[in-house]
Amino acid sequence: MTAPAVARRHEGRRLLARSLSGRRRVVAALLAWSTVQALPAFLSGRLLAQAVDDGFLAGRAGTGFAWLGALGVAVVVGAWGTRETYLRLASLVEPFRDELVEVVVTGALRRAAVSGRPADSGGVARLTQHVEILREAYAGVLMTVQGFAITAGGAVLGLFGLLPAALVLVLPPLVAGLAVFAAALRPMAARQRASILADEAISESASAVADGLRDVVACGGEGAVESTVGRHVDAQAGATVALARTTAVGTGAVAVGGWLPVILLLAAGPSLVRDGATTGELIGALTYVLYGIHPALQTLVRQLGGAGLWLFVTLDRVVEATAGDPPGPAPSDAPGGRAPSPGSADLLLDDVTFRYGASPDPVIRHLDLEVQEGEHLAIVGPSGVGKSTLAGLMAGLLVPESGEVLLGGVKAAEVAPEELARWRALIPQEAYVFPGTVRENVTYLRDGASDDEIDAVVDLLGARPLVDGLGGLDGGVDGGALSAGERQLLTLVRAYLSPAPVVVLDEATCHLDPAAEARVELAFARRPGTLIVIAHRISSALRARRVLVLDGAGTAAGTHDELLDGSVLYRDLVGHWG
Repeated sequence: MTAPAVARRHEGRRLLARSLSGRRRVVAALLAWSTVQALPAFLSGRLLAQAVDDGFLAGRAGTGFAWLGALGVAVVVGAWGTRETYLRLASLVEPFRDELVEVVVTGALRRAAVSGRPADSGGVARLTQHVEILREAYAGVLMTVQGFAITAGGAVLGLFGLLPAALVLVLPPLVAGLAVFAAALRPMAARQRASILADEAISESASAVADGLRDVVACGGEGAVESTVGRHVDAQAGATVALARTTAVGTGAVAVGGWLPVILLLAAGPSLVRDGATTGELIGALTYVLYGIHPALQTLVRQLGGAGLWLFVTLDRVVEATAGDPPGPAPSDAPGGRAPSPGSADLLLDDVTFRYGASPDPVIRHLDLEVQEGEHLAIVGPSGVGKSTLAGLMAGLLVPESGEVLLGGVKAAEVAPEELARWRALIPQEAYVFPGTVRENVTYLRDGASDDEIDAVVDLLGARPLVDGLGGLDGGVDGGALSAGERQLLTLVRAYLSPAPVVVLDEATCHLDPAAEARVELAFARRPGTLIVIAHRISSALRARRVLVLDGAGTAAGTHDELLDGSVLYRDLVGHWG
C-alpha cells in the first residue's frame, strides 16, 4: 500500500471529526439538553430509596407514592430532554450525510478525469447507497454514545450521592468491562474491514463477469471465472466467521461491567447494612446498576460492536475508494512531461492481442488493421466474438496484451486523457444521460456550442420531436423516463457536437428503427472525420466504405461485394440479416 493510501486509511474518521468540530454550537446545545435527559437516571435510585425508607417501610404509603410520583415527573422531564436532544442529533447527522455525498461524487469524477476512464456510475450508485446506510448508522452511534454517557454518568453520580461505599463495588468492574471491550475494538475493526473488502471483491468480480459474459463464453473461460469468484466467496465467508468470533468479546465485557456489580452489591449487602446503609439505599444502588449502568453498557457494546464498527470501517473505505489513487498511472504523470497529441485521425492496430484476465484464449488475436482519416468502417461478426472489445481498444479504454494501438502515430495508451477525450468519442449500446437540461447533456463534450449549432444537429439527426417533447434545450432530462432509443438519440447528438475527429458507434443505434438509424449513420458519414460502426444490421455494413469481419479465428476486410465473394462467414451473416 502506498504512503498516501496509508494516510487515507482513517480519512473517513477525520471527515467525521471535522464535521463535528464545525458545529460546536449544535454540540453544546446537545450537551445542555443531555443534562435534562439524564435527570431520571440521576434521580431514580435516590427517589426509590426515599420511597422505601421514608414511605413504605415506615408505614407511610402516601409518602412512598409521593416519592414515586416525583420519579414520574422526572421521567416526563427526561422525555422532554430526549426530544430536544434528538432534534440536535438530526442537526449533526443530516449535514454530515451531505458532506459525504459530495466527497463520494467528487472523488469518482476526479478519478475518471485523471484515469481517462468513464465515471463508474454504477459504483457511484452503490457508494451513495452506502452513504444512506452510513447516515442511519451514524445517527444510531451518536444516540448510543450520548445515551450511555448520560445514563451511566447520571447513575454513577446518583450512586455517589446515595451510597458512596457502593462505588467501590460498581466502578472497577465497569471500567474493566469498558477496557476489555475497547481492547477488542481494533481486531474487530480489522476483521470488519476484511469482511467489507471481501464483499466488494465479490461484487466487482460478479459485475465484471456480467459485463463480459459473452466474451467469457466465447473464450471458454467459465471454469476460470468460477474459480475466481469462488475464491472471493470463500474469503468473504471466512472473514464473516472471524468477525463473529471476535464480537463475542462484547458479551464478556457486559458480564464484567454490568452483571458483576450486581453480584458484588448483593454479596456485600449485609456488610453495607452493618455500616449504616438502609434497605432503600441498597435497592436504590441496585436500581442504578440494573436499570441504568447495565442496559446502557449493553446497548453501547451491541451498537459499537455492530453498527459502530461498520460505520467507522465503511466510512474510511468509502472515502478511500472515492478519493484514492486511480488505477494505473495517468499518462500526463509519465516521466518527461505531458504525453504527445495525435497528429491525425488515422487509427492503426499493429499485431494486437487482447484477453480478459487469465483466460486461456484471447478475444482479439494478432489483429492488424489500418483505418485512415475520414474512412467509414463497419465491424461485423457473430455475438460474443469481441466487437465491443475491439471498440474499447480503438477508443483507448483497453490496453492490448501485446501489439500497439496508434492514434495519429501516437500510442493510445500514452495520450493524455484530456487529449484522448478530444480526439475520439465512443457511444456504447447502453447510452448514458444524466439529470440536467437537454443543453447540458448534448454539450457535455463541447462547452460553448451555440443554440444554432445545437438545433442544426438536433434536426440533422431527427431528434427534434424528442427535444421539443422535453421542453426544448432548457427542458429537463430524466434518464429513467426516457426509452433506450431516446437516450441513444441524445448521446448521438452529443457525439456529433463533440470536436472528436474519430467517432466509434458500438451498436449505438440498435434501439432506433431502421429509418432513424439510416438517417443517423448517413449524417455521421458526412461529418468530417473517421467513423467506425459496430453493425447489427446489414444496412450499416452496406453504408460503410469498408467492412471488417471478426470470426474469432481470423479476420477479413473489404467492401461489401468483395466480402460476399471471399468470406463464408460474411455471406452467412448477410443471409441471416436478410
